[in-house]
Amino acid sequence: MMQSDTAKPSPLFKKHIPIFTRSVKGKFRNFKTAVLVLAYTVYFMLPWLPWARNSAADQAIMFDLGTRRFFIFDLIVYPQDIFWLAMLLFIAAALLFFVTGLIGRAWCGYFCFQTLWSDLFIYIEQTIQGERPARLRLYNQPLNAEKILKIGTSHLLMILVSFWTGITFAAYFSYAPQFIHDFFTGQVSHTGYITVLLLATTTYVAGGLAREQICTFLCPYARFQGVMYEADTLAVSYDKRRGEGTAGRIIPSEGLRTREQRQDKGHGDCIDCGFCVQVCPTGIDIRNGLQYQCISCGLCIDACDNIMDSMGYPRGLIRYDSERNLASETPHKPRLEWKRLKVIGYALALTIASGILFYNIGTRSDTEVTVQQVRQPLFIMLSDGSLRNRYQIHIVNKTAHDESYKLSVRGIPQQALDMGSIPKIKIRAGKDLSINAKVNLSHELAEKTDEFDFVVSPATPASEPVVIEAQFKSQHDH
Repeated sequence: MMQSDTAKPSPLFKKHIPIFTRSVKGKFRNFKTAVLVLAYTVYFMLPWLPWARNSAADQAIMFDLGTRRFFIFDLIVYPQDIFWLAMLLFIAAALLFFVTGLIGRAWCGYFCFQTLWSDLFIYIEQTIQGERPARLRLYNQPLNAEKILKIGTSHLLMILVSFWTGITFAAYFSYAPQFIHDFFTGQVSHTGYITVLLLATTTYVAGGLAREQICTFLCPYARFQGVMYEADTLAVSYDKRRGEGTAGRIIPSEGLRTREQRQDKGHGDCIDCGFCVQVCPTGIDIRNGLQYQCISCGLCIDACDNIMDSMGYPRGLIRYDSERNLASETPHKPRLEWKRLKVIGYALALTIASGILFYNIGTRSDTEVTVQQVRQPLFIMLSDGSLRNRYQIHIVNKTAHDESYKLSVRGIPQQALDMGSIPKIKIRAGKDLSINAKVNLSHELAEKTDEFDFVVSPATPASEPVVIEAQFKSQHDH
């Protein structure tokens, strides 16, 4: 078939159209605001929360890279606890899948960092530049003093927020008051300045300039979320059957104002006001069905409910609902359908992983000991015929105070342990120490001994000793 000469190829890249959102009131907007306030309070205030410590700065949350210790209130995390990080990442992934299977992209709509900072920057724009019509007018008018002042002030405030975001992030990795003083007096290392600059720049670009483009083009979650959706997953949905009727949606006019009048002529409840599109932070029309750009923030629900209230129509034309329920002949009230194999599997994985992590944290010893036998040579025969094995013992003090340890053996005579000239073992808080030990056994006892135990006992009362099994090599092993 010949192609028409008038046909024009579609462009590979469509020019970006700025989105100017309208503010809205409602339960989902209130919930988003509450999450935003809570999240900002936690993020910006935690580095300043004091917490008494013996071996580090008095800061509740601090990731001390210099000493390789993460302080989280009374919990101290060491590099040896890398298993905790692995489990935490698995739990986060399982929780994301579990929530998505139930209520779609709730993370994106309410808790995502991109959403939180974009919300604040939009609020700054609305405060400085005005509501949506005023911002549209300002955008389209020629460059003048008003435009420079309002837009410039808005972006200046965004930059300041972004700068303090970077400062706060860096403060988690050092003592916050000292870091702030050193930062503004030029005493922070180059790494500190680079970190703040990178975080400030990316925050400003993502929340102040790119916004919905981050969600649409850069966020991988938007692309693979579909594999976690099912027919019973709750998502922000438009009730097309109710909104369109048989004759389609239409604006209210003479003879089409009451619900009864509209239904008599086959029209649905949607009055085509466009408010649902105007409040959407990604600029989509939810009436076109589920789209990957939708972040399930619920603002279009608030907008539609307000319009329904003003018209005297029932709420819920746009609502959280499942695809199965919307397609049903007699839809029931939306509810969480959790009795599904995939959702139960996510919940089970989440429960097991959380249990393992909390058990591991709760049962972790304050002292970590590893014993490695020196194998070159495996044993040494002394002049009196006795046999000697050598061991390297590595002890990590995971407490917040200096600790002394006593090393002993079990299963062989105590005098068989030879630690050389080491008077006692003392390790500073958060530090480790490797010591060499020798075990000498008579020829007869060595032939009978295959294994014994090293016992490392902390001096602190009520501290549990750590028992490590070790092998003894002799001639009969060859």
